Amino acid sequence: MAAYLIANYTITNPEVYQTYPPAVGPTLAAFGGEVLAADSESEVMEGTPGHMSVVLKFPSKEDARAWYNSPEYQAVIHLRTDNTEGFLLFANEFTPPSE
Repeated sequence: MAAYLIANYTITNPEVYQTYPPAVGPTLAAFGGEVLAADSESEVMEGTPGHMSVVLKFPSKEDARAWYNSPEYQAVIHLRTDNTEGFLLFANEFTPPSE
């Protein structure tokens, strides 16, 4: 079952953060990761989220976790965590209930 990484945050240090997207991109392929959305001008309909939204797709939550914990991603994660405020989560794809 596919899984999605959903992140929303505010970039607090744009100068350093700009190095994150090109650094994280190459880490995704080995885990089947695919960028579905990355928008720094998210349109807010409800609540008070940050302005940056990201959705990645992985073949499974196990693949998503393996990517997140990989040495390759851990080497660049600080470029996001030290320069943003927000959240990141993993969610399984929706499977309709059986009738």
